[in-house]
Amino acid sequence: MSQRTRSDTTRFRVRHAVVRAAFLTLLGLLGTAAFVALTPEACAQEGENPLGLNLWRSVEGAAGPQQISTTLVVFFLITVLSLAPAILVMTTSFTRIIVVLGFLRQAMATQQSPPNQVLVGMALFLTFFIMAPTYQQVNDQALQPYIRGEFGTQSEAIAAALKPIRAFMFRQVNPRDLALFINIARLERPNTRDDLPTHVLIPAFILSEMRKAFQIGFLIYIPFLIIDMVVASTLMAMGMMMLPPIFVSLPFKIIMFVLADGWYLLLGELVRSFQ
Repeated sequence: MSQRTRSDTTRFRVRHAVVRAAFLTLLGLLGTAAFVALTPEACAQEGENPLGLNLWRSVEGAAGPQQISTTLVVFFLITVLSLAPAILVMTTSFTRIIVVLGFLRQAMATQQSPPNQVLVGMALFLTFFIMAPTYQQVNDQALQPYIRGEFGTQSEAIAAALKPIRAFMFRQVNPRDLALFINIARLERPNTRDDLPTHVLIPAFILSEMRKAFQIGFLIYIPFLIIDMVVASTLMAMGMMMLPPIFVSLPFKIIMFVLADGWYLLLGELVRSFQ
């Protein structure tokens, strides 16, 4: 390594350390300012807290166990937001769609095309399309009545919101999977759907979705596997064993998928599988 390269490396490290120190200092100043702004002395003055959030006064002002302070509500909301992706993935049609799209890309052997961002975005919008009637029922039966004050407690609103979601999962779940998790949970056989707890329904629904996704993936693999076998046999018969069959079969897979209008068939059947 030359002297000039060493000096450039040293200069880059020094610059990186200075920028990092300045960034950490700025974060510390912002945190200190936010802490001071939320102290009782700062919040005691009228007009100093436009957001109406007083962490100190809300913690001290909880009069009984039934009253939840603003701080705990904020922490609860942050926790729910952190779990929102898992809730979206595991209680909707997203799981089946993204697994099937992953099988399609592997069967075609197109490496990173379509990229992950495209597949996830496609799965998300298809999920919104499929789940739109269900979430419309949640809005009509739970959210809007709760905003109008028709529910006495939040628990009643949550129970009303879960009904359409549970109905969707019951339409897709396999009774065999339900029986498996009922036995694991050591519960008595439920007489009605309302007797089945949600924490038992969700894993059974996930298992059913994974099984259906793998079944669809197997059917997707068959035509592409036939093309691979034909190309590999042809290359071996011609004595071109050093040429990877995937390089030759990939164009044939793409043209077959395009001529058969594969996206139309695949996405259409995926959406219809939830009806």
